[in-house]
Amino acid sequence: MKKVLVPLASGFEELEAVTIIDLLRRANIDVTVAGLVEGVITGSRGTKILPDCNLDQALDAEFEMIVLPGGLPGADNLNQDKRIHQLLKKMASKGRYVAAICAAPKVLAAAGLLENKEMTSYPGALSDVAVTGMHNTAKAIVLDDNVITSRGPGTAMDFALCLIQLLSGEEVRDNVETGLQR
Repeated sequence: MKKVLVPLASGFEELEAVTIIDLLRRANIDVTVAGLVEGVITGSRGTKILPDCNLDQALDAEFEMIVLPGGLPGADNLNQDKRIHQLLKKMASKGRYVAAICAAPKVLAAAGLLENKEMTSYPGALSDVAVTGMHNTAKAIVLDDNVITSRGPGTAMDFALCLIQLLSGEEVRDNVETGLQR
């Protein structure tokens, strides 16, 4: 079974986090939701989620993918956590998938993972970030090697379906989407 880590920081974007977690689990992907701190994590709009564990408990596990939900100040809180940067670099060095949506691609940039990459993010989220060779597009979803980025809450469902296809194939992705009745 494929394993995915979704770290949650205070101020995460609820629509993105819940959509990603829900759809990946519908595809029978083992999703570990890890809070940066112990206990309940509150999203940017006040929704409270109890993660499966705290990040320290997940650091030694092996994952095929890490997915960073955006939102503010959630993305900033992820970006200020050295454990997240170390984990992203470790995953990328192993050729594993690193994914981020909305404002969270700024975390990938800070970890040095967007150099010479095409990517996308919430408009303006990376306006003060200078990364060599980074090409920020207005596309809904961008896949560049093992880096997947997406625009924001409105693209969360398509982003999650893209992640499912990468991990489990087109048939599983199509089955999940059919069940959603879009």
